[in-house]
Amino acid sequence: MLGPYPFTLFANPRAGTPGMTVLPEAGFRRARAEIVAWPGYAPTPLVDLPGIAAAAGLGVVRLKDEAGRFGLGSFKALGGAYAVAEVVAGELARRGMAPGATSAELMAGRWRAATEAMTVTCATDGNHGRAVAWGAQRCHCRAVIFIHEGVSAGRAAAIAAYGAEIRRVSGTYDDSVRVAAAEAAAQGWFVVSDTSWAGYTEVPRTIMQGYRVMADEAVAQWGVAQGNGAPPTHVFVQGGVGGVAAAVSVQARAAFSPAPMLVVVEPDRAACLLASAELGERTSVPGDLDTLMAGLACGEPSLLAWQELDRGAAAFMAIPDEAAVATMRVLAKAGVVAGESGVAGLAGCLLAAADPAARETLGLGAESRVLVFSTEGATDPELYARLVGCPTSLENRQRAT
Repeated sequence: MLGPYPFTLFANPRAGTPGMTVLPEAGFRRARAEIVAWPGYAPTPLVDLPGIAAAAGLGVVRLKDEAGRFGLGSFKALGGAYAVAEVVAGELARRGMAPGATSAELMAGRWRAATEAMTVTCATDGNHGRAVAWGAQRCHCRAVIFIHEGVSAGRAAAIAAYGAEIRRVSGTYDDSVRVAAAEAAAQGWFVVSDTSWAGYTEVPRTIMQGYRVMADEAVAQWGVAQGNGAPPTHVFVQGGVGGVAAAVSVQARAAFSPAPMLVVVEPDRAACLLASAELGERTSVPGDLDTLMAGLACGEPSLLAWQELDRGAAAFMAIPDEAAVATMRVLAKAGVVAGESGVAGLAGCLLAAADPAARETLGLGAESRVLVFSTEGATDPELYARLVGCPTSLENRQRAT
């Protein structure tokens, strides 16, 4: 189905060994209760792809399509906006103004005089910054979003549309993370980062709990509990810093028995999770991380995500940009609009399914049931149209969602 693109596959020798609890259930229950109560909340669709499954020699392929999530075009709204509300509410409680402000109260502007003096900040490749800006607008606080030189003008404009101040810095995503953290410390701002490091874990943990809502929806839509079919045997999910992959890992293990094999897929030019798996400890990868999969152009794994994936992921893959573009076109023919970062999981699945050695390593076959996540739609419409070549169908899809 895809061309014979080169890829790297590494079976994780530590998969399944006991580890720490990264995302406690109580935190997830709180996140789910808040998010499902937001205006405009609705589960995104789980799309059956029988033609793609048959062509790949697999039993079932189902794709969780995040293109319509809250009108932001990606799953990131579940984490970034939720974390903004939690950070703002926490600061109001610390000041003794409100012991337990809800998202609804913040959106209604109940403490607007105080929240307008607060500033949240983050670094982003695009989607997370858009979610944080949206969350700040809803909570009536200021947002300053740092983007690196590789972030497209279209993605920058999409963030600014929610009232955020955009600051472009030189270097990579990881450089912009450090700049955002330093500026926040100097200015007294609140960092809402989706990556974690030593001494900074609680906000990223909150964000990952929000991401679990996406996986929880997929579990319910799969229908195992209702007797509508056997659980997935495999889950392919994109990497980046690892936050969404770790959230999916936790939720899949909690919901399905036996737990499906989790395969984490990254761009071959920014494969920090694969490098960490091969080394046996969290590590970074050098270089300019120049990948078309902009949302996955990360050189340093999140500390929390790695603590889960080090033992929760069965395998790690690195794929070329060309495979992502080919997969975008395959999905477009199936009626699914997916961005270049959103297709990495499916691209990894299709490459592995076409390779006899990889099929054997991962246990892929005609009875396999695969869950994948399209984590973004066409978040840069101009780039999508250029890569896929169908701007008219894209415009129709955006109007429909």
